[in-house]
Amino acid sequence: MTARTRYVLAAPLLAAPIIGLLMPGLYNRAEPAIAGFPFFYWYQLLWVALTMCTMSGAYFLVVPAQKARKNSGDV
Repeated sequence: MTARTRYVLAAPLLAAPIIGLLMPGLYNRAEPAIAGFPFFYWYQLLWVALTMCTMSGAYFLVVPAQKARKNSGDV
């Protein structure tokens, strides 16, 4: 996988939490509730875990590409 491909794959992983949370019209409601938590709250809490997963994925995609560029002297 080329470095460029890795960067292209990392971009949607970084954009997903931003897109998912910048549209409060999607989650500004009470139902469905889980364990008494209205949808508004647990949706945002769910994004905390999802953001960790997407950021980790982006990290593991980009860091090897950066190391390869650094080792080749292409920085």
